[in-house]
Amino acid sequence: MHHCAAFLCLIYLFSVPMYLAAQVSERAKALHAKSLVFDGHIHAIDRQFYLGGDIGDRAPDGHFDLPRAREGGLGAMFFSLFVTEQYYPQRFETKQTLRLLDLGLRQLESNRNSIEIARGAADIDRIRRSGKIAAVLDLEGGFDLDGDPAVIRILYRLGMRSLQLPAHNWANEFADSCCAPAKWHGLNERGRQVIREMNRLGMVINVSHASDETIEQAIEVSTDPVIATHHGLRQFNDIPRTMSAGTLKKLAANGGVIGFQIGGEFHMRALFDARARRAGKAFWDTSDIQNKNLTIEAIDRIVAPTFPMVAKPAPEDSMYTLDDYFRVVERAIEIAGEDYVALGSDFDGGPPLPLGMRDVHDLPMLTETMLRRGWSESRIRKFLGENLLRVFRQITDKTVVAPAR
Repeated sequence: MHHCAAFLCLIYLFSVPMYLAAQVSERAKALHAKSLVFDGHIHAIDRQFYLGGDIGDRAPDGHFDLPRAREGGLGAMFFSLFVTEQYYPQRFETKQTLRLLDLGLRQLESNRNSIEIARGAADIDRIRRSGKIAAVLDLEGGFDLDGDPAVIRILYRLGMRSLQLPAHNWANEFADSCCAPAKWHGLNERGRQVIREMNRLGMVINVSHASDETIEQAIEVSTDPVIATHHGLRQFNDIPRTMSAGTLKKLAANGGVIGFQIGGEFHMRALFDARARRAGKAFWDTSDIQNKNLTIEAIDRIVAPTFPMVAKPAPEDSMYTLDDYFRVVERAIEIAGEDYVALGSDFDGGPPLPLGMRDVHDLPMLTETMLRRGWSESRIRKFLGENLLRVFRQITDKTVVAPAR
């Protein structure tokens, strides 16, 4: 090992308080190691796009890189590319999608000995047997604000298997976001066309960041289950980015899965309020974005300092623990059943992590907490990855026919 890399490793290891490192029991480690850990939402390539570097190199900060992912027992992930709202006023969203996808594909190829693209569930099974991490290409944000099905087909051919229906927290021309004024009261006809085309292709319809009306209409229109990859429950925090019990019941009744974002802002109102006061606005507020006369390179320079997206520690963070996180998941199980919950961490997407967690390396702490809370091994395996894999298999394992003309 290079001397500098070895030094960073030592800093990383000895920065963990011993009482936290000792929290994971041998039983939890063994169960975690034999389970499929399939995370429904990890920001995987934006950091490298803006700041350089390689996902195969251990970073001294942030939540995700391949060395730490392997140490955390990650077996599969939605390899999420994030097109931020700054690109939308100038209508650079499709170009930015392709730029991120280009880098993602190149970095996946350069790290092919440890990670590989999964285009379907059978690929995840095969890749996992090989000892590699399976990467499902996923887009967060707008692929095209007009919802052109031709763009969807191109992205599918390039390996993309999941698209976010809303344009993150921005208004698009076919599906309302959670966090922008409603234009369509859910979906318009183009939005229904987008869903039908994604159903035909076998692509995951991701409804995180969608409005309540959009989510419920997507569930009605889609012939496949839909997935909320990184969400919360409104019972615990009444904000637009969380889901009501009624909507969760409909999602589950259609076979869908809700992935739970790991950050405290979603699950503790006091933490959300404190952070909003410090920032002067809610985390989804995009009202100050005015980039209509900028080049894409100028927008890159504006966006770059926001990565890696890691919440700065604050005193109120010590209020939030993994027990708080799993109380939310357990309530979702009471509402919908244990077959419809999943992990959707949002690592490197800004979540203030539970006390003691630093990054993807600490995923075994989830298994330890679930065991301590009396979960059966079967339920733990479902949450860690089996539920998400089941739905991903249902959506992607189909024969694609020619598009209607």
